[in-house]
Amino acid sequence: MSIQQTDVLYTAVATAENGRDGRVATDDGRLDVVVNPPKEMGGSGSGTNPEQLFAAGYSACFQGALGVVARQEKADISGSTVTAKVGIGRNTDGFGLIVEIAATLPNLDAATARALLEKAHQVCPYSKATRGNISVTLA
Repeated sequence: MSIQQTDVLYTAVATAENGRDGRVATDDGRLDVVVNPPKEMGGSGSGTNPEQLFAAGYSACFQGALGVVARQEKADISGSTVTAKVGIGRNTDGFGLIVEIAATLPNLDAATARALLEKAHQVCPYSKATRGNISVTLA
């Protein structure tokens, strides 16, 4: 379910110059990075790339959602990590993305960890935004 403009609590603003082979910066100056296509896609690979930025944002957001559901379930996720792997490749209409989310939850048994991941996937805003648009698997 989408939100209305009146529901917005915060808006991130970033501007790109020269697309995938240039620079991306936020309006507050906290993020200012050179972006280049990876070598695997014919670029120099000398800067970061949009897929790495997406993976960083998705993993942080998912970790936050995991914290929310862990508190609700009174589960100990201390020492946990979330890794997002974002792949890009050709599809029938150009390029598409695929994501794998993996979490390490050292204080939980496998069944409890899996249940928390599934619940976090339902509440994470990035998961909601990508649902039905790209393949996202939980590992």
